[in-house]
Amino acid sequence: MRAEIISVGTELLLGQITDTNAPFLARLLASYGVDVRFKQTVGDNLERVRASVALALDRADLVVTSGGLGPTEDDLTVEAVALATGLPLVFDQGTADTIRTLFESRGRQAPESVFRQARIPLGATVIPNRRGTAPGLMVPVGDRTVFTFPGVPWEMEGLVADGLEPWLAARAGGEVIRSRVLRIAGLGESVVEERVRDLIHGSNPTVAPLAKRGEVHLRITAKAAPEAVGPMLAAMEAALRERLGHAVFGADDESLPLVTARLLVERRLTLAIAESCTAGLVASRLTEMPGSSAFLLAGYVPYSNEAKVRDLGIAPELIAAHGAVSAEVAAAMAAGVRARARADLGLAVTGIAGPSGGTAAKPVGLVYLGLQDASGTRTEELRFGSEPGRDGVRYLAAQAATNLLRLCLLRL
Repeated sequence: MRAEIISVGTELLLGQITDTNAPFLARLLASYGVDVRFKQTVGDNLERVRASVALALDRADLVVTSGGLGPTEDDLTVEAVALATGLPLVFDQGTADTIRTLFESRGRQAPESVFRQARIPLGATVIPNRRGTAPGLMVPVGDRTVFTFPGVPWEMEGLVADGLEPWLAARAGGEVIRSRVLRIAGLGESVVEERVRDLIHGSNPTVAPLAKRGEVHLRITAKAAPEAVGPMLAAMEAALRERLGHAVFGADDESLPLVTARLLVERRLTLAIAESCTAGLVASRLTEMPGSSAFLLAGYVPYSNEAKVRDLGIAPELIAAHGAVSAEVAAAMAAGVRARARADLGLAVTGIAGPSGGTAAKPVGLVYLGLQDASGTRTEELRFGSEPGRDGVRYLAAQAATNLLRLCLLRL
């Protein structure tokens, strides 16, 4: 079965709100083995919504819309569906009675405008809305079907559960679509693609690289019978992990800070952090996991040279000789914070986030990391450039520092 999703609302096109309904619907349809071929976003314009529905019906077996079912003049989806399908609008007394009862139960009189929501295309099935006034609709159009849902996510999800899911379950073809996302740090998208290029060209499962800020994702998607799809995903995941090794830090919703924090807890190791350019961002991300007090002893933000000397015990001569942004100072910061907190590991970040402060020798985006444990101290130089912007440099530095810590914990 081929499906198309249409999100209706000018606010979506203006970027005033983020469309969460389309991803929700896409995941649901995939779970029933339905191929979503296209998604459209269209503003509150009758002709454009009509054209979008007509186009979708021309290339999909199932069309699912969200948005444009309210009581106001710019809620045009039902009228547009009627025009696109050639079906007249009729007044559904049952829906009107439900709306009136809902208002009366709240001690209010229903305004006349709200009964616009009782107009439905001839032959449509009403899906009662337990969470609002606008009903969902199932509109048969020959051998194709249109479902319309309101744009409010909570209402839409309830109507989908009551109307669309039972319809899909009755027509499930025995195959499902499942995906898994592997998350990679420390390697660029081109390097990742080079290592797994032959696996990317498969047809089932498919592997698609996705570049994210500070990491690369590989989405594995398989279509098969429910009992077969899991082993297919697992086999491809194993092949990818073998190629990429420890660069793969997690899967699906496992973030880099979460995975790293988990390793600290599992190994019963403590950590202290000194952050200059990231100003506490590494510590903040690591402590998103409950129970992080088990491993994080202290976090310092020695932004000035004076603070580096006073709080971490760094020799002023070292800063004078190499500069605050240097491998030598990063190493000293890691050693100093570890000693101050009496931690198993000391992690440090120093750099130039910009937009000012850079020189030809030390440009904006230059970052040094330092990490010390019982076996010694290691440093890493990173050059992000100025293009990511100040926030981008800080985020990438925090991501790289967390990954350095993760790799160290894997060795330990």
